[in-house]
Amino acid sequence: MSYPLVIVLLCINIAAFVMYGIDKHRAIRKQHRIPEATLLCVAMIGGALGAWVAMYCFRHKTRHVKFALLVPLFLAAHIYLIYRMCY
Repeated sequence: MSYPLVIVLLCINIAAFVMYGIDKHRAIRKQHRIPEATLLCVAMIGGALGAWVAMYCFRHKTRHVKFALLVPLFLAAHIYLIYRMCY
């Protein structure tokens, strides 16, 4: 895998983790939230690992069926694609 791709994926995953943390913080304070579609899109475009870690680190969105199913599915797809790129 190329070094620039690693950097991009790292940045997307950090962004996903931070976004889930911000959304949890805003949920606790009853403030304006990040739309669920945005959170799922960030997971889909490469931030599934960061989203999955954040879900369990912050205990956020773990009871939502679409998050509990889609984020691990995106993560599995990303792992598969990375594997196929490397081998």
